[in-house]
Amino acid sequence: MSAILSPTVSPLSGGRLPPKPPLGKLPFEAQLQGRLWRGSSLSTAADPTLSSGFAALDAELPGGGWPTRSAVELLTPQPGVLEWRLLAPGLHAWWASQGPSSTPQVGRRPRKTASVAAMRALLLVNPPQTPHLPGLQALGLPPSALIWVSTGTPAEALWAAEQAIKSRVAVLAWLPEARPEQIRRLQVSALSSDAPIFLMRPERAGQQSSAAPLRLVVKPGDSWDLQVHLLKRRGPAHEGWLTLPAVPGAVEPLLTAARRKPLPAPEPVPAPTPVSPPSERPHALARPVQHA
Repeated sequence: MSAILSPTVSPLSGGRLPPKPPLGKLPFEAQLQGRLWRGSSLSTAADPTLSSGFAALDAELPGGGWPTRSAVELLTPQPGVLEWRLLAPGLHAWWASQGPSSTPQVGRRPRKTASVAAMRALLLVNPPQTPHLPGLQALGLPPSALIWVSTGTPAEALWAAEQAIKSRVAVLAWLPEARPEQIRRLQVSALSSDAPIFLMRPERAGQQSSAAPLRLVVKPGDSWDLQVHLLKRRGPAHEGWLTLPAVPGAVEPLLTAARRKPLPAPEPVPAPTPVSPPSERPHALARPVQHA
C-alpha cells in the first residue's frame, strides 16, 4: 500500500516541513503595494490622502483625494480667483485634523509640541492679492493658521516655498515664472513632507513638462461652478471636464434662486432678410439717342 504524502512535506527533506520565511519580511509584491499601478487604472496611493471636499473630484484623484508627499499644480487663467474655492474644503479638513490628540486637563494649559504647532501652519507665498482674513475665516481657515510671505523676486519665492516644504507645513505658492527644473526640485522636497502642497501657475504652463505627479486646469463655469480638468495624474488620461459646485457657505444665503442657477442661453437672433437694392431710375438725359 503506497503512502500518501502531504503536499507540505517533501520526501527529500526527510519528512520535515520547509522553513518559514522570517517574520517582518513581506513578499516583494506586498512591498510595492501602492507604488506601482497599471496605466488603465488609477494609482492606489501608499501615502495618506486628503479629501478635496468634492465627491466627483475625489473619484478621479488617485487615492481618492489630494496627495501628500507630493506637489500639486493648479493651472488657472487668472491667479487669485478660483484657488480658494477649490482648495478651502480640503484645507479646512486638514487644519481641523491637526489639533492635539489628547484632551487637556481642567486647570492646566494644553501642552503643544513644536511639531504640532508647525503642522497647523499654512504658508502663502506671493499671493497675487492681499489675503482677506474675514473671507478666509468664512471658508473655515482661521487667521492664526495663516502665514503670508511676500517676496521681491521669483528666486526668493522659490526659496521660501522650498524651505516651507522642508519644514513640513502646508504651502500655497504662486509661481508664475517657475521653470521645469525648479518644479522638479520642489517635488523632490515634497517627498519628505506629509502636508498638502499646491503650486499655482498660469494656464499656459500646461504646455511645459512638469515633475508634479498631479496637474489640474481650473476655469470658471456657469454661475458659481468650477470647471476642472485633470491634465496629469497617475492613471489613465482624464477625458472631459468636471463641474464642481463651489458656492462659499457665507455667500450662499445671500444669493437669490436666480443667481444660484446659470443664466439661460440667449435665444438666437434671426438673421435679417436680405433686401434687394432699389432699382435706379435712369435720368431722362441718360437715355440712348434713337436714330431715325
